[in-house]
Amino acid sequence: MLLQSLWDFILGYHAWLRSPFFPVLFSLSVYLAFCLPFVVLDLLSPRLAWIRTFKIQQKSHVSWTMMWSCLAHSLYNHVVFLFPLTVLHWYWRPASFIAEAPGTLRLIWDVVACLLLFDFQSFIWHLLHHKVPWLYRTFHKVHHKHTTTFALTTEYSGAWETLSLGFFASVNPLLLGCHPLTEMLFYVLNIWLSVEDHCGYDLPLSTHRLVPFGLYGGAPHHDMHHLKFKSNYAPYFTHWDRLFGTLHKSSD
Repeated sequence: MLLQSLWDFILGYHAWLRSPFFPVLFSLSVYLAFCLPFVVLDLLSPRLAWIRTFKIQQKSHVSWTMMWSCLAHSLYNHVVFLFPLTVLHWYWRPASFIAEAPGTLRLIWDVVACLLLFDFQSFIWHLLHHKVPWLYRTFHKVHHKHTTTFALTTEYSGAWETLSLGFFASVNPLLLGCHPLTEMLFYVLNIWLSVEDHCGYDLPLSTHRLVPFGLYGGAPHHDMHHLKFKSNYAPYFTHWDRLFGTLHKSSD
């Protein structure tokens, strides 16, 4: 009943959902909303010592200039690259919505499946773009401009990287036959986990602290990648790095 009520509420904005502007504005709004709390922490941390205790790289400082540079770059990618593609997708494949919401268990299963598939795809993409020097220099190096992560570095990347990872996130729900509500919730979760990965903070309720047995890397895992470059290629989970021998723990 809860999912059906939520889906009925969303369908009340049917005309907006079918708009070519919706995908870009939705992803950008969710992204900026998730970045905002960490931006506030970055602004307060120079003045409040207790906030700095949660910073992974405690001597780092995030300036207004750094934040604005990342934000402007992200806005540029959305306007110049992502928006034209969403318009083409809207023209060739108009959105359609069914009245019935997905079942709870099916929704959870599909979201987890999409997340695991995205994690694998991103791991392979990331590994290749580090192991092949030309790929790194040409496409991925821009994302490594900052060796200290902060939330707005999440989408500080070149067009190819932005489009590649966006393609993985978009195509997986289609491949798995997910309900539109499931697709939306996967996008929201994926954006949150990506922002959290880059936030630069190891907070008490961070995702990696909630998932047992070290199965999930989280912000410390990805911050170590930006610091060391040659390890921790998977965005979220740790099993692929364990299998490929590329896992580097912060305590190592």
